Amino acid sequence: MGVLDGKVAIVTGSARGIGRATADLLASQGAGVLINDLDADVAAETAAEIAKAHGGDTAVFGGDLTAEGVPEALVAKAVDSFGKIDILVNNAGYTLDKPIHLMTDDWFQRMLDIHTVVPFRTIRAAAPYFRDPAKQEREQGVEVFRKIVNISSVSGTMGNAGQANYSAAKSAVVGLTKTLAKEWGQFKVNVNAVAFGHIETRLTAAKTDDNTMTIGGETVQLGIPEAMVGATSFLIPLGRPGTPEEAAGGVFFLCSPWSNYVSGQVLNVTGGQWIGMMS
Repeated sequence: MGVLDGKVAIVTGSARGIGRATADLLASQGAGVLINDLDADVAAETAAEIAKAHGGDTAVFGGDLTAEGVPEALVAKAVDSFGKIDILVNNAGYTLDKPIHLMTDDWFQRMLDIHTVVPFRTIRAAAPYFRDPAKQEREQGVEVFRKIVNISSVSGTMGNAGQANYSAAKSAVVGLTKTLAKEWGQFKVNVNAVAFGHIETRLTAAKTDDNTMTIGGETVQLGIPEAMVGATSFLIPLGRPGTPEEAAGGVFFLCSPWSNYVSGQVLNVTGGQWIGMMS
């Protein structure tokens, strides 16, 4: 038996990295999980692997979440597949790094779109499946907790040179989280955020020719300068970056029954990294 038996989770951006580790952990604890990625084939492969590993139910949704109507279609797919939603993890994202004086309007807006607008639209689309059952449960005098976890970053809470767009978007996620926690607390929805530090993913690996992704036919360079990869460990008291599995542990806590009285919070999963000015 798992602590999430009978629960249904949407995890955006869950075919790789932290999203995949999160989906895998939720599935291992009994949740049915919707796997999402820009690449539907990769999402399907991941879903099959997770289902085989844990014997649970998975569904697949591929598509560009920044496109009109796609967040709504994502939610509809989860409901069509499982009949309900108990957990929503807004994880999908990528980075486009440049100093402010070289950054274009397009690059700034694209980070706002994927990291802030997409979670907003997904939450709005999911609203009936969080609010309406809670109204009935309230009339019956029972408490059933549902969970929303928004993925932020220490770039959003402390800022980061070269990431004005990403930092602004991830900071906005914190405001979205705290506001929604106040609005939906009455419906027993725990709304929290996780601010990650340096976790070993494609976004924090060294910039190389093969560390790229394709979005709308455009090749996007991922990663950070190689000199920074080695230097980050000196800023982390635990002495190394975190793994996706360790990152997923923080998300899992906020999806679990142990977080039923935790809401409107930002959980820092950083290995103790506290360098910079806090918001």
